[in-house]
Amino acid sequence: MRLVLPALTALLCAAAPALAQDRDNARYSGERPSHWSFEFGGGTDNRSKGTSKSGTEPYVFGEVQWNTASGFYADAEFETIDSSGSRVETEVEAGWQFSAAGLDFDTSLSRKWRLGADPGQDDDAWEYQFDILRDFGPVDTRLRVEHSPDGLGSTRATTWVETRLRWPLAERLKASVTLGRREQDNGPDYTGWNAGVAWAITDTTALDLRWHGTDIADEGEQYEDALVASVLIAF
Repeated sequence: MRLVLPALTALLCAAAPALAQDRDNARYSGERPSHWSFEFGGGTDNRSKGTSKSGTEPYVFGEVQWNTASGFYADAEFETIDSSGSRVETEVEAGWQFSAAGLDFDTSLSRKWRLGADPGQDDDAWEYQFDILRDFGPVDTRLRVEHSPDGLGSTRATTWVETRLRWPLAERLKASVTLGRREQDNGPDYTGWNAGVAWAITDTTALDLRWHGTDIADEGEQYEDALVASVLIAF
C-alpha cells in the first residue's frame, strides 16, 4: 500500500493529458435527460481485477441505475460469487460524472455486502472509485483508481490502479486491452490484465470474449489465466 498511495497524485497528473472521453458513456451532464437504466447478464467466470470471484464457475449479475441530467447517479446491483462462504455479493453506489478541462470524470462511493459469509470474514466494505476518460480519434482511454480502506473477506486496505485502451475493429465490434496493479494488506500484490473483443449484436445485447491473467498464477486457481465469455443485456 505504501508504494501505491503516494504515487496516485503523480500518476493522475501525468496521465491526464493523454486520456480521452469514453464516447459510449452517455450519462454525462447535458447528454441525456434523467432516466432509469437496467443491465443483466452472465458469463463463464466472474473476473474482477484479473482474478476469479466465482471459483472459476459461471455467474450471473444484474443492475438498476437512476441517472440525472446533471450527472449524478445511483444504482443497486448483485452478482453471484464463491468467496468467503458467500454465493451472492450486493452493492449500492452513488456517484457523479462531469467534464472539465477537456476531460471527463466519474467519481463514486459504493457499499458492498457478501450475503451469508462465513463467521469471521468481513462481509461488507466501502469502496471509492475515480475515473478519467477521453478520446483520441476512434480510440478511447480510461484511467481508473479504486481504493477500499478495509476490503471484503480477510483483505484489509486495498488499492487498484488500471489503464484501458479500446478501439473499433468494425461496425459493432470493439477490441480493448486493460492493465492494472493491485496492492493490498493481508493479501498478495499483483499485476492483472485482460484483452479481448466485444460485439454489439443489437442496441441492447452484447457478447464479450476476453483473456484474463495475472503475474501470480502460482498463488491459486483464482489467479490463473482464463478465457472468459459473457453476455450483457442493457436497456
